[in-house]
Amino acid sequence: MVTSHRRFTGVFKRSNDSVRLIITTIMGMVFGYFIGISFPSVSLAKISLPSSIISSLDVAFNDDHQRLSGRSFPENLGSIPLTPKIYVPTNPRGAESLPPGIVVAESDFYLRRLWGEPSEDLRNKPKYLVTFTVGLDQKNNIDACVKKFSEDFQILLFHYDGRTSEWDQFEWSKRAVHISIRKQTKWWYAKRFLHPDVVAAYDYIFIWDEDLGVEHFNAEKYIQLVKKHGLEISQPGLEPNNGLTWQMTKRRGDREVHKSTEEKPGWCSDPRLPPCAAFVEIMAPVFSREAWRCVWHMIQNDLVHGWGLDFALRRCVEPAHEKIGVVDSQWIVHQVIPSLGSQGSSENGKAPWEGVRVRCRNEWTMFQDRLANADKAYYAQNGKTRV
Repeated sequence: MVTSHRRFTGVFKRSNDSVRLIITTIMGMVFGYFIGISFPSVSLAKISLPSSIISSLDVAFNDDHQRLSGRSFPENLGSIPLTPKIYVPTNPRGAESLPPGIVVAESDFYLRRLWGEPSEDLRNKPKYLVTFTVGLDQKNNIDACVKKFSEDFQILLFHYDGRTSEWDQFEWSKRAVHISIRKQTKWWYAKRFLHPDVVAAYDYIFIWDEDLGVEHFNAEKYIQLVKKHGLEISQPGLEPNNGLTWQMTKRRGDREVHKSTEEKPGWCSDPRLPPCAAFVEIMAPVFSREAWRCVWHMIQNDLVHGWGLDFALRRCVEPAHEKIGVVDSQWIVHQVIPSLGSQGSSENGKAPWEGVRVRCRNEWTMFQDRLANADKAYYAQNGKTRV
């Protein structure tokens, strides 16, 4: 009996303690609420604290914030206003919801700093872009080529062998742009990295092979002659005794520029059409900004060698026989180094270069067929007859 009484007393005591704790907690919350609403809201800015303490608080906050987020935010981040819906159909595709003043539709290859004011990044802005598709084996030849171009020319190297760091032995290489993807051609690179909006900052774009001798070439004089003669698509004349395929690209020693030639009987259906006129090779072409915008769209994604493209360049300028030509007084030598063939693969007992050459020829036929079919479809759709 005594034992039962003690148990009952202990249970009753614990129950009273729990009730007392609950009541005390509730009273504390109510009391705190009334105290809180009895005073106006205050902030640290309204409390007079020593400036040294405030500075310490600011530094501590900023340090912690940057460690957490990795960056600092603008002061007005919390006050970004809601804006009415924007739709600007004349903006570039995909940017119709942006106000035109914030749209940047074009870019460049200018190298910028990671610090300082953006407006102070560039000591000068190159006016022209020069690209070479290269392997390390031709580094000395490319070095000689690059030294023919002043700081007005931005240098861009496409590396088909995956080796880039070795080029740092040349001082100019540290200022060049390097893009490295193995075993691709210059037209593959051009389609993917030379979009007209990306190279819009440059007046002329050089898309050159790596095996060109430039002893008799001066880039500044070349640009002067291209402008003087109104050439939208051009190339330097070729030394007659080396790597010559077409009479049109053969250098003539008695003039600055030529725009037409005579070819073998039956090769030219019209003296104003390729290969007698309106024609340069894909070896060392130079395009104006406007011409390149058209040519880029004509390059096929899957036809990587560009064969046949030279016969179609005339579609991008008008009149083509006046705006496409060869600069004779600034000429180059085609060294005919078969570096591209070595990037192929040996199949069915054939050497790597044989497979590459077969694909080149096949691509030429495919490009011609695609262009002819596109013409046919256009004329049929629009009820026109081809002239």
